[in-house]
Amino acid sequence: MMTTSPISSKKELSPEQREGLLKTLKARFEKNMNRHDGLKWANVQAKLEAAKPEKLWSLNEMESTGGEPDVIGLDNEADEYVFYDCSAESPKGRRSLCYDREALESRKEHKPQNNAVEMAFDMGIDLLTEDQYRELQNLGNFDLKTSSWVKTPASIRKLGGAIFCDRRYDTVFVYHNGAESYYAARGFRGSLRV
Repeated sequence: MMTTSPISSKKELSPEQREGLLKTLKARFEKNMNRHDGLKWANVQAKLEAAKPEKLWSLNEMESTGGEPDVIGLDNEADEYVFYDCSAESPKGRRSLCYDREALESRKEHKPQNNAVEMAFDMGIDLLTEDQYRELQNLGNFDLKTSSWVKTPASIRKLGGAIFCDRRYDTVFVYHNGAESYYAARGFRGSLRV
């Protein structure tokens, strides 16, 4: 059973929600400076305040499902700040999901309530790739007790599989499962560019 908040069809925050989100993001930014060395909150905040409403809505969805989004870099060429889910464990509101719609429909019984690919799409975020997941792990120790689905190459998905990652024994591991599998300790992490 999933414990996520329902995803709103109105992709805009109220002024109070917006203010609360910016306050939360600022506190997290200042507490975790190692994730964004050389970046200044004032510049991030200006970018967020100028962003389309749906970008803040997506960040709020990341937050409300337990992802604890934080800035992990700046793409100078695109002039975009990159946010990843930085919760210590896979986001609580995004667990017990199979990989995608095809996997969900292939289950005959005991279906999960949702799937990672569609939930990420509905939230307006992208699943982390394996490379992005490894980049995140360079910023701290994540998924020591949980695991996270990552974007699966088409060649693997075509054969019925999907990949996920975690960190054990001070090492990042990449594993495979049938895409239709789901576990209470497996969710997904996302990224968003603003």
